[in-house]
Amino acid sequence: MFKFRSQKGQALLVVVLAMVVALTVGLSVVSRSVTNLRNSQQEIDSQKALSAAEAGVEQAIKSGTSIPNNIFSSQTSNTAYQTSLATISGETAFLLNGNNRVSKDDAMYIWLTPYSFDSSKLFLDSDKWSGNLDLYWGNSLTACNNAALEIAVISGSRAIPLVKRYAYDPCRPNRSSKNNFAQPDSTNANKDISGIKLYNKVTVSISNGFLVRVVPLYADSYIGALGTKDSNSPVLPPQGTIITSTGTTDNNVMRKLDVFQGYPEIPAELFPFSLFWP
Repeated sequence: MFKFRSQKGQALLVVVLAMVVALTVGLSVVSRSVTNLRNSQQEIDSQKALSAAEAGVEQAIKSGTSIPNNIFSSQTSNTAYQTSLATISGETAFLLNGNNRVSKDDAMYIWLTPYSFDSSKLFLDSDKWSGNLDLYWGNSLTACNNAALEIAVISGSRAIPLVKRYAYDPCRPNRSSKNNFAQPDSTNANKDISGIKLYNKVTVSISNGFLVRVVPLYADSYIGALGTKDSNSPVLPPQGTIITSTGTTDNNVMRKLDVFQGYPEIPAELFPFSLFWP
């Protein structure tokens, strides 16, 4: 029998190949385990940071005052938050609902007179507002993808409030032929408010007004507003507060929350809610 030299070392080669395969599989399992562990830790840290940010929002609401650069650290949870408040000024164009979309059929209020937590100081005759209110909405170039807008303006006096209603729909003739809403003054306004471009515009002339109620119909919508008083200065009172809270963990994971804090609903003893309905 002959012994071939080429057969020498085959067992060693098989062993080496087996070790390489086993090492590859082992490294893959270890890598996946490390990745899963890292993801789990990041998720835990993210939840901790979110809880810290929420705690900051709650503290700001409870305080009711601006808390810039106020940091609260918890030794038990190893988290901190920083919370600040920014008033939505009515002196320039602003988006309703704290720069968020307004859900269809939900009402948002534009305050023409200053808000007060003391109901005796609400809607005083001396605070009546007269001028033009520009409303912008719809960030789609396709008209029928945008909402229609229902507007109710409260004016007059606390004793005898008056309500004047308007309705506008850019979707013509598809919807407007059925609902008989008016067409917006402009369907190509191209108004940029807080980084959102809005294409529909109407101007409502107001005399001795207190409050405006705006409702998007058929679709959610960004809605912007800009008031110009008779003195031609674009002035409206503050419209609410945006609370910004950032939560941080000891692993430097951060979560940020922006919360819009509007003013409470109108007290029924001042303006009955039935005023807004036919």
